[in-house]
Amino acid sequence: MDPSSQTNGFIFVRIQGGFHEIRNSICDVVVVSRLLNATLVIPEIQSTTRSKGISSEFKSFAYLYNEDQFMAALTKDVNIVRTLPKNLKWARRKKEIPSFKVRYSASPYYYLNQVLLVLKKHLVVELVVSEGGCLQAILPPELEHQEELQRLRCRVAFHALRFRQEVHELATKVLSRLWAPGRPFIAYDPGMTSEALAYHGCAELFQDVHTELIQHKRSWMIKRGIVEEKLSVNSAKRRLGGSCPLMPEEIGILLRSYGYSWDTIIYVSGGEVFGGQRTLLPLHAMFENVVDKTSLTTPWELSRLYGREVNLISSYPKNPPPIEKKIKYESWKTEGPRPRPLPPPPARPKSYNVEGWWGWVAESDNEPESTVMELRTNAHKLLWEAIDYVICVEADVFITGFDFDGKGHPNFASLVMGHRLYQSAALKTYRPDRKEVAKLLEEIHDHLYQANHTWLKSVRKHMRQRLLDGLMEASTKSKPLSFLSHPIPECSCLRYDSKETSFHASSPSTQSQVEAALGVAHQCPAWMDSDLILHSKDKDNEEDLDEDDSTSSGLFFRNSGESHESGGGESNNKEEAQLNDLEELEGGER
Repeated sequence: MDPSSQTNGFIFVRIQGGFHEIRNSICDVVVVSRLLNATLVIPEIQSTTRSKGISSEFKSFAYLYNEDQFMAALTKDVNIVRTLPKNLKWARRKKEIPSFKVRYSASPYYYLNQVLLVLKKHLVVELVVSEGGCLQAILPPELEHQEELQRLRCRVAFHALRFRQEVHELATKVLSRLWAPGRPFIAYDPGMTSEALAYHGCAELFQDVHTELIQHKRSWMIKRGIVEEKLSVNSAKRRLGGSCPLMPEEIGILLRSYGYSWDTIIYVSGGEVFGGQRTLLPLHAMFENVVDKTSLTTPWELSRLYGREVNLISSYPKNPPPIEKKIKYESWKTEGPRPRPLPPPPARPKSYNVEGWWGWVAESDNEPESTVMELRTNAHKLLWEAIDYVICVEADVFITGFDFDGKGHPNFASLVMGHRLYQSAALKTYRPDRKEVAKLLEEIHDHLYQANHTWLKSVRKHMRQRLLDGLMEASTKSKPLSFLSHPIPECSCLRYDSKETSFHASSPSTQSQVEAALGVAHQCPAWMDSDLILHSKDKDNEEDLDEDDSTSSGLFFRNSGESHESGGGESNNKEEAQLNDLEELEGGER
């Protein structure tokens, strides 16, 4: 569909939220512009523009994405301009243009029946998107050009939205460092944000101050209608029902049980792991090479992403201003009895930690206004998550602990899984069933690190089954909330020769099963294969690990006396047995 030369007017969009909300929203507003035959002004990303501390080198959208690529890739789909015409820009500053605060997953008929009329009348409308998606995921089948509009979403997400050059270059450097040892790596997204834990009622999985912080956030959500439940719920019951994220310790047990050895490289993505490094300690104990973006980059490399920013904190301490003493003798003589009461203390400056127990939790139901430094950090998080996104999409294996955010919508991990599915259905992506995993872990609760042979077989069977069953579940659970979390079969095509797979893909048998189940039939255009990163092409045979007779003594944790280069004995032999099992299962060179 080529955009017509005559449009109905301009659509100006302000997008609020985090990384996955911004990405979802941009794809939706492009489709809305096409639906209304309107000219789209490049969206304004509020998370960056609200902060005065952001570098002046980048403006809004260009802080995260490449504007030129965005406009060039969609030139045949939608009319896109960088800014409004001068007269409309002045009218917007005076707040004279009509504005719509669009709800999450709005119907296309809302835009056709309400927004379009206003657009034709005023030639411009402003859309405020804050929920992470302003158009329903599954468009009505009777809608004209429904399939093409869905494919437009894919063109935006997977081809038009490219990160700016500095972000792309650093992400490529990190990928090369991860692949430098010459073996596959696993990308793991915990999904453990305070919002998600509060929304789903998982406070009691933590202790002390962390539980209190989650409950405070949940109370805040209840008062604003985001959560329609009571404050206190049984977190243990929620966990057994699959509503809570899998803890890093549980992910580590799954991976070790499946056969990944202690020296497997684990890349931890995500801007926030609630509970801090303490919750990651068990994962570090099970895997020696647990890394993240901070351990694979230098401060100088990260600072290049931010551009030249104003120094908000002076390195030179300033003396407090002198106190002017005004003595009023007559007032002092006639004042009441001594000793005089002390004057009230001055207002405390906002220098405490916003997330801290000693901060606003005990003082107010409302979160304090963000400082400029906090707004700057929020903007930096967009860049950090952009790097994580590239790494997770290109990872040899991806696994997530949770795939929903603090409003019950698909989150960062869902976008990654959708992109990996679009790029190739054969990419190995584990989608553990949290309810089933909780049940399996309860079976060995009293001897968590001494699992028996039968239990190991159950875990391996579950992990293999979820490679395909997880996809089918996503099509019914995630897709109705976010099309980009499962853009199949509308955007499906074959990226590889059927006889060739990358070494970080599933086996040919699994690949063919996935393609058959998803209805992947036709080949992609040749130009789409140019930017795909391939490292080797190996044939592999997936064999059942049920015949493995190794037990779990020393399976989850490496023997403290074991050498890195060599180490005989029973423990080392069992590690080698697990490693051989993994090579047979993955087909890769370890």
